[in-house]
Formats: sequence, C-alpha cells, structure tokens
Amino acid sequence: MKDFATLFTRIDESTKTTVKTAALADYFRTAEPSDKLWTIALFTGRRPKRTITATRLREWAAEVAGLPDWLFEESYSIVGDLAETIALVLPPAEEDDDQSLTYWINRIKALSGMDEDDRKAGILQAWNSLPTTQRFLFTKLLTGGFRIGVSAKLITRALAHATGQPEAELTHKLMGNWTPDTATWESLIEADDPTADLSRPYPFYLAYQLDSLDDLGAPSDWNAERKWDGIRGQLIIRGGEHHLWSRGEDLMTDRFPELAQLKDYLPDGTVIDGEILAFADEKPLSFNALQKRIGRKTVPRKLLKEAPVILMAYDVLEYEGQDIRDTALHERRNHLKALINHAPPEAPIRLSEAVDFTSWDDLAKAREQSREIGAEGLMLKRLDSPYLSGRKRGDWWKWKIDPLTIDAVMIYAQAGHGRRANLFTDYTFAVRAGNDLVPFTKAYSGLTDAEFREITAWVRKNTLQKFGPVRQVPPTHVFEIAFEGIQASPRHKSGVALRFPRMARWRKDKPVDEANTLDDLKEMLATYG
Repeated sequence: MKDFATLFTRIDESTKTTVKTAALADYFRTAEPSDKLWTIALFTGRRPKRTITATRLREWAAEVAGLPDWLFEESYSIVGDLAETIALVLPPAEEDDDQSLTYWINRIKALSGMDEDDRKAGILQAWNSLPTTQRFLFTKLLTGGFRIGVSAKLITRALAHATGQPEAELTHKLMGNWTPDTATWESLIEADDPTADLSRPYPFYLAYQLDSLDDLGAPSDWNAERKWDGIRGQLIIRGGEHHLWSRGEDLMTDRFPELAQLKDYLPDGTVIDGEILAFADEKPLSFNALQKRIGRKTVPRKLLKEAPVILMAYDVLEYEGQDIRDTALHERRNHLKALINHAPPEAPIRLSEAVDFTSWDDLAKAREQSREIGAEGLMLKRLDSPYLSGRKRGDWWKWKIDPLTIDAVMIYAQAGHGRRANLFTDYTFAVRAGNDLVPFTKAYSGLTDAEFREITAWVRKNTLQKFGPVRQVPPTHVFEIAFEGIQASPRHKSGVALRFPRMARWRKDKPVDEANTLDDLKEMLATYG
C-alpha cells in the first residue's frame, strides 16, 4: 500500500504526462504482480463495489476523531471530499501495518460479508494502521469512489516503457471483460496471445472536434457521414457468439437483446464499429428514448417495443476473421456494405450512409440540416485512413452543430472535488416563471479557474442558507448555458431535462430580469425535443 500511495502522490502532484508516465512505469517495473494488476484495474475503472455507506463512515470518523457531528460536517463541506476529510481529522495511526495493496483490497471485499459491528471494528483497525495518504486511499476504495486523472492511453504507454511491448498490443490486452479475480498479471500482460478471449474488442478510434475546413484539402479525399446521438458500440461475432461493447469498455450484450439475431446474418470473424440508436419507421428516435434502456441489464417487453434499437454501422475492423484496420477506409466500407447487404431488411443493422457533397459549401449546408433529422452534426473521415487506436489528429474529425443556449440564473452553489474541493464550482440554475425562479439544470464546467475563484469569493460572502454542502445564494448572476439536446422530464419541476449542459459564459452584462423564461424552455422543447 505504501508503494501505491507513493505512486498516487506522484501522479496527483503533477499535471505533466511525462511525469505521470514515468511514475507508472517505475511502479510497473518493481511492484508485486498482484498489486500491478489491481493498479491497472483501479485506474481503468474496475474498482471494488461500495462496502459501507458514507453515512456510517462519517459517524464512525467523527466518533474516533472526537468531533461533534456538526463540526465534522462543516469540515467536510470545506474540504469537499469525504475520504480526504476522514484522513485529515483522524488522529495519527498508532500501528504500522505495511501490507500490500492486494491485501487491503481483499480486506475491503471481506468486510462486505460481515455484520455491522465487525465491519466497524475492521475499518477502525485499518484507519489506525495507515498513515494519512494510505488512509485516504483505503477510504476511497471502501466507498467505491476511487478515481484518478490517468487515461487508458497513459496506462498503456507506461506499460510499454516497463515491459518493452508495443502500445497497440497492450491496448488490445487491456480491453475486454477481465477483472483481477479472473486474470493474473501473467495471463493479461505477459502472455503471448492477446486474442485468446473471443469477446475482446478492438480499441476505438476517436475523432477530434473540427473548427475549420481550411486545412482539409480537396473534398474528394473525404467521406462524410451523419453523427448520430446514440451509444458508440462495437459488435463482435466470433465462435458462434456475439458480444457488444461500449466505448467505455462496458459489456452491453444483454441490454440490447434484439441485436442477438445479427449473429445469424453476419459471418463468424466479424467486428463492426457503429452507433446504437433507438430507431423506428426508418429514422432515429431521440436520445431520451434510448436513455430509458441505459443501465438496465434486463429490458421489459414494453420498453423493447417502445424503443427498439439498431446498430448504425460505421466501420468494419475484422472481416472473415482477419484484422483489417490497416486497410484504407474506402476498402473497409466496401466490405461493410457487402456484409450489410447480405442481411435481410428487417435485421437491426443499417449502413451509415455517406453524405453527398462536391464542395465544402455543400457540406456546410448538409450540416445545417442535422438537428432537423436528429443528428449531432457530421463525421469527416479521410478515405485512405486506417482505423487507429485512441484519439489521433488528422484523419477523423467530428463537425458538430452549434449547441442550443439559454440564459439562466444561478440559485445554488456547491464545492467541487479534487483540486477544486476548496472552490464552489457546481451550480444549480433556474429560469424565470412570472415572479418565481424554477430550477431546471445543474452545470459544473465551462468557466476559467479565475472565474471560479471570483464566484467562490462571492458565494462565501453572500450565502443565504446552507443545506449540507449546498449553499443558497441570491439570484444575482446570469450565465449562458449551452447544451446538446432537450427532452421532456416528469422528474424535474421544470418539466425538461438537458443533455450535456455546461456554462458557455458568465453574462455579467445581463440583469436577472432579462434571463430566459420557462416558456422559452418549453418552446425549445416543442421545437427540438
């Protein structure tokens, strides 16, 4: 645990990719194999489930620290992170239990099967055995909330430095439905056959946002497609079975059972990249329809009927059992067309059709039609481009339409997390409804650090009421809120929910009585919902 805490500190204290890569590579060269495997798992989101509620941890930490509940809660609201608060307020450890990361994770897993008294005794004993940083990490793992600013790309780069293996090969090894309970360091990283698991997907190729057409050259060098608002997915058909993976390495096979029939129409040794869309009458439904199915492991018959899905196929990565990612896009699309043409019309798969254009002006006009047909914009892909791994600049671009915007009033503020734990960065916004303000969305990104500091100082001086970590503030400041979509929502007082809301700018020039109204929101809903 000491080595893991040292690694965490080195990564947390730097914003430089080279420093983080070096820290990880050093760790992967020297740590115990089981600890290395758990570190990869934790850094790629495969963390243990929550063992204990935050309420119990707060009670027990306040008790051990000898603090009244109100003082612990006030400390928590200032620090902004429960595990960090606990690590700081507890008295110094009286023991020195220098055990491995794997040991402590196994202890945490064992706690979940104990009664509350034994669980409490185990947690208090751990707190009394660990210094501050290790105690913080232990508590994070207890809550299931461990996260760190390390990308999968950085992990594979560090592993490449430590093991001498190619990054692309390591990226492929880390994909799939493995956990430290089902794999070992030897089988996952050091074994020679990275394709032993027939369900394993390929790393996704990601596009950059396009800001200008000026540097793209001739339009004839490019393929354009609609950018649909669904869930990016990779369909794998191998060994007579099918598997469906999200871009975030989430196995979604059971959530979309209607796609199972594709293994009857597509040959073994096929891997297709595409977008999962709610789809009816040969057109996409809103993301709101698809969202009802997200997170469900079983889908009731009624929902299958209300929101049927298809795979809008963009690309084929494996054809006739061969990895064809190095071939040109126009060749891969020819293979993809052949595969889809072989399937009957009722099969839940469609080809992402190319958008016809001969000039960039033609393409700009096509982009302007996106919102009318339920698309987010366009994808531009160079016709001779291979299918790469991760986000690469040059061959693939996303040209999204401009977001919708509305001017709203901030009415609540809450502290952020991590490096923003001492700043109020999470805000609740409202629109006007007569003499009232109706809350309709939250947002926490889009402003500069300087603006966040300025708002934080204002919030501290102008708090009207406190509700735990949330501060009510006077309705004084107007912000322009940008968002990608809007849909009806009976769960919200406003009756609407926004997709990807963020703060576009702080409207210091606009008084509250010029902010938008609830009627404006409802008009947007009627137009774009």
